[in-house]
Amino acid sequence: MASRSPPVPVTGFARCCHTDAVTPQPIDPDTKDWTWVLSRPCPDCGFDAASVHHSQVADHIRNDAGGWVSRLNQPGVRIRPQPTVWSTLEYGCHVRDVHRIFNHRIRLMLTEDEPQFPNWDQDATAIADGYASRDPATVATELFDAASIVADTYANVPADAWTRRGLRSNGSEFTIATISIYHLHDIVHHAYDVRNA
Repeated sequence: MASRSPPVPVTGFARCCHTDAVTPQPIDPDTKDWTWVLSRPCPDCGFDAASVHHSQVADHIRNDAGGWVSRLNQPGVRIRPQPTVWSTLEYGCHVRDVHRIFNHRIRLMLTEDEPQFPNWDQDATAIADGYASRDPATVATELFDAASIVADTYANVPADAWTRRGLRSNGSEFTIATISIYHLHDIVHHAYDVRNA
């Protein structure tokens, strides 16, 4: 979730063998467990989980989505600030997919008893889905739509369902209330990453 800084200097982009396609350098994988943001403020982006109630998350997500549409319509969105740090476009693709993943997880928690969430390798997804080659305007629309869908999901959680639980494969346990706050930090942090790249 933090800016992905290179462990060693590398040159920008490599050309694929036998083609003229440009392949971005791999980023430094984010393997940290970010669940601590539920109990203390993030020293990087400043997000404080204690200052947000789960009932406010839907509106925050909708507002954040508008910011991403604006970012993705700026010039230079494909340019990486460092060779192994995502561009605004790549972060936008990731945020779009974060909304989709969390919507799926919330729906599992609403319909199943203590589901275990399927693993999601965000770095492998970025490569497999070619984040760097996507059309920014399309990504902006997809991100806005995904944000609207998950915001509606949160807005329609029944009052007695916020305590329903779900589990990550590493054993981390969430309620719908805590996962909504965790989700919000993720997207707030990525907006910070782009602003401070």
